[in-house]
Amino acid sequence: MSAGGVPPRRLRPETLAVHLGLESDAATGALSPPIHLSTTFERDADGGYGRGWVYSRSANPTRDALEGALALLHGADACASFSSGSAAASAVFRSLPLGSHVIVPDDMYHGLRELLRGALEPAGLALSAADLSSEAALRAALRPETRLIWVETPSNPLLRITDVAAVVQVAREHGEHLGQRVAVAVDATWTPPGWSDPFALGADLVVHASTKYLAGHSDVLAGAVLGTEADDLFERVRFLQRHEGAVPSPFECWLTMRGLRTLPYRLRAHAHNAAVVAAFLVGHDAVGAVHYPGLPEHPGHEIASRQMAEAGGMLSFRVRGGEAAAFAMLARLRLVRRATSLGGVESLIEHRASVESGASTTPRDLVRMSVGIEHPLDIVEDLAQAFAGAEEAS
Repeated sequence: MSAGGVPPRRLRPETLAVHLGLESDAATGALSPPIHLSTTFERDADGGYGRGWVYSRSANPTRDALEGALALLHGADACASFSSGSAAASAVFRSLPLGSHVIVPDDMYHGLRELLRGALEPAGLALSAADLSSEAALRAALRPETRLIWVETPSNPLLRITDVAAVVQVAREHGEHLGQRVAVAVDATWTPPGWSDPFALGADLVVHASTKYLAGHSDVLAGAVLGTEADDLFERVRFLQRHEGAVPSPFECWLTMRGLRTLPYRLRAHAHNAAVVAAFLVGHDAVGAVHYPGLPEHPGHEIASRQMAEAGGMLSFRVRGGEAAAFAMLARLRLVRRATSLGGVESLIEHRASVESGASTTPRDLVRMSVGIEHPLDIVEDLAQAFAGAEEAS
């Protein structure tokens, strides 16, 4: 993967994002890259595959282009793309040796938590949940069998901040003490390239639900794992990708690449708007608490400022009056959409606990919001009228 005639490492992120994958098509001269829908590829007369592709489960030109683009954008050595973020995460956990123990955050994406508890834990994976914003809690959760620490920062949905470099240091010390490797994987779905660089902080693997900020338009289902091709753990992830075939379609790969072209500029708008919305919520009488790392009073603000270029586009807040008051406010929104997802250009909001399982520990008065790239004052005015309408109705 290249970016025209300029060495990609010398290009700034905005330029790199625009030009990745934009090599002219050799056959037609088309600037927009073609979508290679074929599942199989012609063999040479001698039976070989001189052009490099055999069958789309193992590799496809459009998927290869996306993986190359993501790797360069993230400063990674290699990328394996999957059909969803959950499939990508599952491949990481299933690449561990049998009997492995893993540590995950006690506040994390509920879909992955359910997958771990419902499928991987019964299959032999030992699982511990800990508050990874506390080094003491992390150290207390370590075992001789620990092989992976899974980091999600900011966490979903309480936006706790984990010091990635500190987690890496604990993992290295524990591994050296036991004479074995303890890997660190970071779910960077909420912090795509431009907002954070987990590899610079020492992470071994970085995982994305590409559905979210990377593709950016709520029309793609995909995931990715980034790492080093020579790393044994990444090699096992790649093996599962190629042999199980939980891969994105060529069209989804193409849409994701199109989304990447505007990623740096979308991220700026998301972060700016989220800061405006958070400031509005902090001063509102109907809001009991705001979880957003860009606020100076957030307990993880200092760490977030060190390891994130911006505070992100996600926030959550608690509505005074409890669950009923939260639903009353949500029902009156006109611009902000009530829907489950994040990272799209449109603002989305939801009562989070009702989306999660019956075992959810999310507060019943908590609302999670993905702040879009609309004009921030339009977003704030919609929230204001929704709060006002709910208060009048009560």
